[in-house]
Amino acid sequence: MSEERQLTPEEQDRERRLKWFREARFGMFIHWGLYSQLGRHEWVMNRERIPVEEYEKLADTWKPKPNAARDWAKLAKAAGMRYMVMTTKHHEGFCLFDSKLTDYNAAKRGPGRDLVAEYVEAARAEGLRVGFYYSLMDWHHPDGARCKKDEAARRRFVDYIHGQVRELCTNYGKIDIMWYDVNWPLSVEEWEAAKMNAMVRQLQPDIIINNRSGLPEDFGTPEQHITPERGGRMWEACMTFNESWGYTPIDTRWKDAWTVVSMLRQVAAGGGNLLLNIGPAPDGSVPEPCEKVLLEVGEWLKQYGPSVYEATDPMQQEWQITGAFTRKGDTLYFHCNRWPGSELAIGGLVCKILEVRLMGGPKVEFSQVRDRLVIRGLPEKAPNPISTVLELKFEGEPRQVLGAGCVLLDEDPWAE
Repeated sequence: MSEERQLTPEEQDRERRLKWFREARFGMFIHWGLYSQLGRHEWVMNRERIPVEEYEKLADTWKPKPNAARDWAKLAKAAGMRYMVMTTKHHEGFCLFDSKLTDYNAAKRGPGRDLVAEYVEAARAEGLRVGFYYSLMDWHHPDGARCKKDEAARRRFVDYIHGQVRELCTNYGKIDIMWYDVNWPLSVEEWEAAKMNAMVRQLQPDIIINNRSGLPEDFGTPEQHITPERGGRMWEACMTFNESWGYTPIDTRWKDAWTVVSMLRQVAAGGGNLLLNIGPAPDGSVPEPCEKVLLEVGEWLKQYGPSVYEATDPMQQEWQITGAFTRKGDTLYFHCNRWPGSELAIGGLVCKILEVRLMGGPKVEFSQVRDRLVIRGLPEKAPNPISTVLELKFEGEPRQVLGAGCVLLDEDPWAE
């Protein structure tokens, strides 16, 4: 057997900075800005071709209630989330922080205060890690589009962007995540992204940076799908609660607690995180369906948290209608989100099972014949209506042999 490759000093430092993030599992994404007043998606300025001069007026009519971020942070904590990421500037170009580089910001216009400062204070008060979303693309800045064809415009625009990133990394104490978005229209070289991120790391030595400046940096960001990165690279799936990031009351296709818990199991099984978005109303209030579901998920995590937070060891597994696994060492957690009644059968588990129990509860009867496990004596009704977790302890590393799909074979058809 070949020896495991030693990490380089750079890789060791990355793993040091990522340690808390790998264990966090669940975070709150917040999209909040001028677009929230219109309630028609965060891309409304672009999609409805609203002129800059008209859209700018929203900066003076936005009057959010004081300290809305306190409610977000308390909700995130109750939901079992361990970090938050808020839009400091979305594509519309309006800054929620007090910037010296533009008056188009919350401190100098309608809100009359630094909304990012309120958010940072609120997150820290609840013991949550702090992340900053920052859009490189900017529809408001006069050089935001012409920078692609005009070198003088590019230099001005890049100086502006780098300057604002410097402000964010300087004025709010320790920041845990820099979450860039949309590096259109420039290339990674034209953005001078390596220089920008080196500055970020100089100012915030422990920070982690996502991959949307055009450089891979510390973690990947699959959007609206859950797809693990290859080779053990850290990743975070960012997902909406409905089908919009910003406040959109006409979009009522809300995810329920069953769906959110299923997503948490998926990201845990793949060694990633779930960054679940809420789009607060203009005053900062959280849409009622989001609050209701997050509180339900928080209660579920109180009961079954270790099966998600800690169970991230990789395991090849077969699709089943009744649920799916997460793994920690020689223990499998079966997340049964379609309860079959008093008896549950699982195929393909070829290692010896020592014990089966309802997680946090009593042992249950089981039989194992070759690769067929049958669990008996379960309650007729699911102990938890969202997803009930069973804990299976094995003699050695658990392994599930995949079936051929069309016929049943005595041997593993995929074995080498």
